[in-house]
Amino acid sequence: MHNELREAYPMTALKTISGFDRIGEENAFAVLARATALAAQGKDIINLGIGQPDFQTPAHIVEAAIKALRDGHHGYTPATGILPLREAVSADIHGRYGVDVSPDNIMIMPGGKVTMYAAILMFGQPGAEILYPDPGFPIYRSMIEFTGATPIPVPIREENAFAFSADETLSLITDKTRLVIINSPANPTGGVTPKVEIDKLVKGLAERPDIAIMSDEIYDRMIYDGEQHVSLLSYPEIRDRLIVLNGWSKTYAMTGWRMGWSVWPPELYDKVRKLAVNAWSCVNAPSQWAGLAALTGPQDAVADMMRAFDERRLVVVKRLNDLPGVSCAVPKGAFYAFPNISETGWQAKPLAAALLEEKGVATIGGPDFGILGEGYIRLSYANSVENIEKAIDRIAEFLDA
Repeated sequence: MHNELREAYPMTALKTISGFDRIGEENAFAVLARATALAAQGKDIINLGIGQPDFQTPAHIVEAAIKALRDGHHGYTPATGILPLREAVSADIHGRYGVDVSPDNIMIMPGGKVTMYAAILMFGQPGAEILYPDPGFPIYRSMIEFTGATPIPVPIREENAFAFSADETLSLITDKTRLVIINSPANPTGGVTPKVEIDKLVKGLAERPDIAIMSDEIYDRMIYDGEQHVSLLSYPEIRDRLIVLNGWSKTYAMTGWRMGWSVWPPELYDKVRKLAVNAWSCVNAPSQWAGLAALTGPQDAVADMMRAFDERRLVVVKRLNDLPGVSCAVPKGAFYAFPNISETGWQAKPLAAALLEEKGVATIGGPDFGILGEGYIRLSYANSVENIEKAIDRIAEFLDA
């Protein structure tokens, strides 16, 4: 019987029944792996590549998870997340934006990526088009291509302070457009799109009720210089087709906890709930209680982290602008600098590779974030000022050699 089954379903046939050959990845993890391997060989590595805070998760959050385990929260939870946590997310949204979102429209996710996976899976299929920022988070394009849809890059330009242009975005919409993805504050550029552009984009999208919108707001609390985050939740005219991606990873230094939340319109909510039941069942229980403590507990650690990031931001920009052939716009959000290295004579990915191998400085080449990333590298300043200074000293030595 087993032989008959093998003959009926030969292994070579598997390639014809899946889209996995189209799936890409996030090269920051490959750079992290290489940096880790070099460090294991005894080389002194400064990692400005991976996008995660270098702080520990605040102690009261850790204690909440430990208490949850001791209290017996060891089993499944609802696929949508425990109600107290969804209520806390709802209260947090209202407190920061003055917007009412029912806990029944909030999904607790195992990280932020799962929201984009679910949203793109819902609207991506052969013949469909999905707009996404370029340069932007690489998983957008990877997942679009996985579904068989056509990725349509929305240019994110340095001359526009790395904000998206509403007019340019709207001009790319066709009758095949099913989903528009926006990201502000943005990875990899640190760009923050001003309210006037968001207003203009929403006005245009309000005239296209057949198009869904996914707003990636994972860096919403990481904004500098007195700027305020503009959430798309503040626009009632698009709420019936708006998906918002957010979570705990960046704000609370909880990348390894795999904790995200998202807001879904009622028409889509049960669909994503069913996907959760089929794919991940639920988010692990103690992490959810930790997430509750993060939202409802003291926010001092968040403020402390942001003060540190702001100090580092100013240091990294000044130092980068002193390098030969390098210019760096001041990032307005997140914890990334995206310097222009086109005058150094290097292409971005070879430069990033050489800096890691020869100088022990991990960065990410701009093309890993899209076609328009050529001529740039990304540096995460989620590292100490001392290490940032040392890393840029090494980059200066390399460029001067």
